[in-house]
Amino acid sequence: MHAARARFLAEGVDGASLRTIARDAGTNIGMVFYYFPTKDDLFLAVVEEVYAQLLADVARSLEDDAPLRDRLKGAFVRLGRASDDELSVVRLVVREVLLSSERYARVFARMQRGHLALFVATIAEAVQAGDLDGSIAPPLLLIATFAMGAIPQLIRRAAGERAPFAGLPAPAPLADASLALLWRAIGPRERVPDRGTRMVRQAAKPTRRRVRSRG
Repeated sequence: MHAARARFLAEGVDGASLRTIARDAGTNIGMVFYYFPTKDDLFLAVVEEVYAQLLADVARSLEDDAPLRDRLKGAFVRLGRASDDELSVVRLVVREVLLSSERYARVFARMQRGHLALFVATIAEAVQAGDLDGSIAPPLLLIATFAMGAIPQLIRRAAGERAPFAGLPAPAPLADASLALLWRAIGPRERVPDRGTRMVRQAAKPTRRRVRSRG
């Protein structure tokens, strides 16, 4: 897997040779074909090797019994602490899915069964509990969660100290700041009393009598 990842990163999936990968790995081409009939199969195995561990860590955060914000923070911080191998696979996936519709379809299908399913379930549970604004369409809740929580962590991790992202804080405080913004966008809405309730409350208010002074 390490030999394949290195070649795919350097030459792309289409440009890499399975024979060269086999030589780099110290095996023969027959063994590579036995386990991975196509380069796309090998590419997906390279992705899965890293993705499976990342997914397990995110799942532990989201499936915890802690409050919603703490669970999301744990998942975001884990992304912000992505290893060099994980970051290299993210770059590889982003590049390759843009070049091949078949790779895109297979990678997206894996994500639907993976982290997308985890976040969709978490958001649905939060809406039911009243922790998120249920008037917003679930796909938009999901997009907002990724855009304001996950993406800043990955940008910080990939950009490092490069401008204009050098000022981003460490993963934990960055997650706190992201969650504060996220809650302003999709957090629970304050319930506004209906007209009947307002009338009842108004009628229940004590009236003030004007006292006229006697001169």
